[in-house]
Amino acid sequence: MKKSFLGRLTPQQFLQCHWQKKPLLIRNAIPAFRDLLKRKQLFDLACRDDMQSRLVLQKRGAWEVFHGPFTARDFRGLPNSKWTLLVQGVNHVLPQAQRLLLQFSFIPYARLDDLMISYAPPGGGVGAHFDSYDVFLLQGGGRRLCQISAQKDLRLTKGAPLKILKNFKPEQEWVLGPGDMLYLPPHCAHNGVALDGCMTYSIGFRAPSAQELATQFLIYLQDHLDIQGMYRDPGLTPQQHPAQISEAMLRQATQMLERIHWGKRDVEFFLGRFLSEPKPHVIFQPPVRPLSSKNFSRKCNAQGVHLDLKSQMLFYHDVIFMNGEAYQSGIRAFTSLSRLADGRELRPRTAFNQETQQLLYQWYQAGYIKIGCLT
Repeated sequence: MKKSFLGRLTPQQFLQCHWQKKPLLIRNAIPAFRDLLKRKQLFDLACRDDMQSRLVLQKRGAWEVFHGPFTARDFRGLPNSKWTLLVQGVNHVLPQAQRLLLQFSFIPYARLDDLMISYAPPGGGVGAHFDSYDVFLLQGGGRRLCQISAQKDLRLTKGAPLKILKNFKPEQEWVLGPGDMLYLPPHCAHNGVALDGCMTYSIGFRAPSAQELATQFLIYLQDHLDIQGMYRDPGLTPQQHPAQISEAMLRQATQMLERIHWGKRDVEFFLGRFLSEPKPHVIFQPPVRPLSSKNFSRKCNAQGVHLDLKSQMLFYHDVIFMNGEAYQSGIRAFTSLSRLADGRELRPRTAFNQETQQLLYQWYQAGYIKIGCLT
């Protein structure tokens, strides 16, 4: 990555001084940046049932929110100002969006959420708010007024369909033009208002809550624990109160539950599966006419392979995680597969051993990888 992407800062300096600490405005972060798609193309994406989209309108000081998928008719008659269309996960369908996200690879993929693109006419925005995650706001075509505040008052407006701050008091503001970028750490109050018809690219980074991790880990344990035995009471005697839970039953149940154990390895497998799990609306398309294993291997050698845009591939030690599934591999296979995870592609004439070929073919049949290179 070029240093100009973060202004005068190197990635290491940015992470040390700003990441999760304080905002950073970067003028001309991507010189001569041009929109990745046209307004109509964004509207078309909002009409797809495999995309998440929202339309936010402001009328006479009140907010309205509509959720997609939309139809072309929904966009007819929109006013000339004060609305915003937001489309999530554009990197799942647009190769150039995925290439944009790769410029942020100095932050682990395990933290990356997605690329959201929004379009707004003059006056459009989603109100003053804060996010619980890190976000880079890259300005595309048009201009946007961005205001931020370090205020501690994060109370929300009651009854609003959006999380609108009740008492937003801007402390700094800038007008962002094409290629400018603003980094915001979690809980930084901010407000953005379009000055012209403009597109904004939001690169968000997920931050699961402790409650979410605990809940999902317990579900993982439920699916993977195997505790033997059954409640027994051969020495049962009559009770004065039949509705009362006995001390003996409570004691035996406690002993049974104390047999629930987990270790670091369990957390490793859970975390890799959890962080690579596709969102519920994501669907993979297997090849209509899959190649034979032999022909697939030959094409991989000649053309290379790349991850499907929707795939999330991570690894830890000798375990590869692909879209919520875990695969333990040998050293040679792990070397190739970790390169695929890092670069999201393997170039032509990459040497594969049999284990690697088998896994790649399995993922190809599931629609997780495609033949050819993205770059």
